[in-house]
Amino acid sequence: MLMDEASSLDDTTLSASGGFKHRLTDPRIMFPVIAFVALLMIWYATFVLVDAELSSARQRVATTASDLTVTYEAQVVRALREVDLALKVIQYAYETGGNGAVLDELQARALLPPAFLFGVSVTDATGNVVASTGELPKPSVGSEEYFLQQRETDTFIISPPQSDATSSTALLHFTRRLSAPDGTFTGIVMVEVDAAYFVSGYEQAELGSQGVLGILGTDGVFRARQTGESVTYGDAVDYASILGLVNADDTQAALTVNVWDGVPRYTDVHELFAFPLAVIVGLSEEEQLSTVYASRDAQVRNSTIASVVMLLIIAVLGRLSWQLQQSRQRLMVEQVEHAQRVEYLAYHDSLTGLPNRSHFSKLLNHSVELAKRHDRRLSVLFMDLDRFKFINDTLGHDAGDELLVEVASRLRESVRASDTVARLGGDEFVVFLPEHNEEKDLVAVANKILSSVRRPFRLAGQDLRVTVSIGISTFPRDGQDEQTLMKKADIAMYNAKKEGKNVFRFYADALNSNSLERLTLESSMRGALEHNQFELHYQVTKNTRSNTITGVEALIRWHHPDLGTIEPKQFLPVAEESGLIIPIGRWVLETACLQSVIWEKEGLNHLRMAVNLSPREFFDDDLLPGISTILKKTGMNPELLEIEVSENLLMKDFDRALQILHGLTALGVRISIDNFGAGYSSLSTLKQFHLDTIKVDEAFIRDLASNAEDKTLIEAIIAMAKVLGLNVVAGGVETREQARMLGENSCDEIQGFFVSG
Repeated sequence: MLMDEASSLDDTTLSASGGFKHRLTDPRIMFPVIAFVALLMIWYATFVLVDAELSSARQRVATTASDLTVTYEAQVVRALREVDLALKVIQYAYETGGNGAVLDELQARALLPPAFLFGVSVTDATGNVVASTGELPKPSVGSEEYFLQQRETDTFIISPPQSDATSSTALLHFTRRLSAPDGTFTGIVMVEVDAAYFVSGYEQAELGSQGVLGILGTDGVFRARQTGESVTYGDAVDYASILGLVNADDTQAALTVNVWDGVPRYTDVHELFAFPLAVIVGLSEEEQLSTVYASRDAQVRNSTIASVVMLLIIAVLGRLSWQLQQSRQRLMVEQVEHAQRVEYLAYHDSLTGLPNRSHFSKLLNHSVELAKRHDRRLSVLFMDLDRFKFINDTLGHDAGDELLVEVASRLRESVRASDTVARLGGDEFVVFLPEHNEEKDLVAVANKILSSVRRPFRLAGQDLRVTVSIGISTFPRDGQDEQTLMKKADIAMYNAKKEGKNVFRFYADALNSNSLERLTLESSMRGALEHNQFELHYQVTKNTRSNTITGVEALIRWHHPDLGTIEPKQFLPVAEESGLIIPIGRWVLETACLQSVIWEKEGLNHLRMAVNLSPREFFDDDLLPGISTILKKTGMNPELLEIEVSENLLMKDFDRALQILHGLTALGVRISIDNFGAGYSSLSTLKQFHLDTIKVDEAFIRDLASNAEDKTLIEAIIAMAKVLGLNVVAGGVETREQARMLGENSCDEIQGFFVSG
């Protein structure tokens, strides 16, 4: 039990693992996963590269902005120092006793800034300009803020930009205080500079059209700010916030949105040492990174194209793989279905779908073993259809197959779901009853089957009735194994057929002795010809009008040395089944022909010799050559030989029978139909056979005197034969009344006990 559970667990695990692997290899899952992973890798690589390039570019721009700020700061500081130095020189000259001629003297000595850039002026204590290197600016600056501030302090003052009335520029005023020896305020020295001077050192190529360069006072007023080619003056901002754009510890510019125009720039701000100013340099993010952004867009575009191409390739490969997998799956399904079909056909009948002999044998063997183990009983019903061969040969194999299918269906309906119905082959069926223990139950099942099969079948446009013979054997009474049970059920079935068919019989030991008798007969029959144990008797035929003998029929008898005389009905069926009928029939034909020749020589002229052929003899390939040889060997007149065949025999294989009859006619022998009326021949069928004689079946003669229906039928048969020009012989005539009535109805000849007796 533990081993079974472990095995089951392993199977489950393997099945689950196999199912998981199968799902992973399913193209509908595998290729989307591949596509997702590939897209993830492509876009991850793209974003990593773009991010690395952007980071590098931003770092580069920030460094460039910082480097420009440092350079710009140095230039501004140098210019401011020059201005401050000039102010200090002038301040010193005036405070040491100079006068208005000092400016000219300093300028002559090149101790002042260039006059075309810088205007130098000196005022008195009231703000009136008393000396200037160029044209006098304002006559008085006494009201200016920077003048008022200088009255109170001796510092370097840089005024906010003031618009020049004569131009569109703005001027910056750099001032220092002039004091008397006693420290009293005596005026200011002032340098006037165009504000654009401090932002004119850089070309647009360096800053770009959105780059910023500016000088911002600690008062929050821009002394000058250049954006591209545009220079503005005097804009006010929050100095602290501007100064806070860059941390003191940062060595690079920071990306920020400039408050004065809302443009994102990498901006760096340096506060000037010893001067109330700060320099600002800003490089536009969009402008400086435009190439990088273009490269990023190109990479994204390329990655998009690559993704689309990859998706298309994966989609195509996935579709092809899916189709291949579907094809393989279809092939596997077809192979599995084929294997299942082969296995099914190996154990089932292809026509009816019932279990076949092999399957039933295994099932019965297994059930017998279980019955032995659990002390149970079981039963086998062996069935064979009556007259199936006649219907199959008459209506064709398609109708026969249809009949078998319908019989199988009726058998299934007649038993329970726990019972098994199987087809052993041909028209043989078997039913296995695993749970019927009482004989009355078996009788009920057998009667139900007989009743079901007996109902009319609709075949080939007509209603036909078929019956079944059933043999029953039971375990353990009749056998301890499958083979014995089947054999004894078969014996019981043959006994049912002997007893009139359409019945069931239980197996009994007496039946087995009959089977042994059949085997004994067959064995003895093989030596009967060699030991001359057979002999022929001859039954005469008389003409109803002249009461003369017109012919005889050869009848075989067997005188067994131990069993005595054996009737034909006992040994001829065995001979037919075993094939011994062929040599026996040849012996009968040759012996009868020899006797006919003897009688002819003795003066019994023109007596017909009738010899009956069995189905196996009639369809034997050597029939025609054999008759021809015997006729030549014995010297018998062919016209005196009459071959008798049964009506049913001719209908088994119509085309072949017609061919054989034509062959017999060519040999010159006569042809007679025996037992006419018991079959299904039509008038048109008889016409095609070119017959000479019909022998009416004894069943219609037996009650001729008392049965009006039989009398009417005899009259019809004789009338039909007369129309076709056939000789009519009535067999089985036993009474004078029968003979009289046949003569009155124009029957040509009679045969039977009344004639022979």
